[in-house]
Formats: sequence, C-alpha cells, structure tokens
Amino acid sequence: MYLNPQAMLKIAVQAAEDKKAEDITVLDIREVSIIADYFVICSGRSRTHAQAIAENIQERMEEAGRFVLRREGFREGSWVLLDYGDVIVHVFQDAERQFYKLERLWGDARVIETPVNI
Repeated sequence: MYLNPQAMLKIAVQAAEDKKAEDITVLDIREVSIIADYFVICSGRSRTHAQAIAENIQERMEEAGRFVLRREGFREGSWVLLDYGDVIVHVFQDAERQFYKLERLWGDARVIETPVNI
C-alpha cells in the first residue's frame, strides 16, 4: 500500500506523541535537499523512552504498510534514526539533540508548526 509523505508524517508524529515524545519538530526539507521530504525530530527522556518512541513509530508505520528502510542507533538509544525514504525520523536523548542541533544544521528548511493538520 502506498502512503504519501504527508500521510507517513502524520503517522510518525502521532506515534511519537502517543509515547510522550518531547519537543517534536518537523522540518520540510524538500527545498533544501533531495534526501527526503521531511525530518521528524523529537526527544526522549532516557534510552528506554527513546527506544519506546522509535518502536511505536515503527509499529504504526508497519500497520499502515510502510516498513523502515534503515534503522540506526536503536541499541544505544541516544540517537535513533528511522528512514522511510520520504520521511526520516530522528529520536534523540536531550544531550545528543543539543550537541548535533539538527534544527540549526538544517536551518534553511521550513518548520511545520502543525504537522498533524497537513
């Protein structure tokens, strides 16, 4: 089943919210990169919390018929990356998020304020 990028984005954000992810930010990177359409960036309070967020996103996407193309960092749980092609999800612990500052690195990207209402 095909899911457009906006549908995948809604699923990922809702799944992160359901697990109480903190500081969810969505970047529309279509105008600044060809690697994906959207980045979802969020934080977990601990390794276990970050893993739970990532697992929930992965489960919800699978229920919708989309399977992760690449998953990195799950075991460590400090920065989990879930690559769905058009949508890339980054689940950080706070220290790593502050260190890598993806929002600043991708500062030319448009921030989507209400991704669930796309």
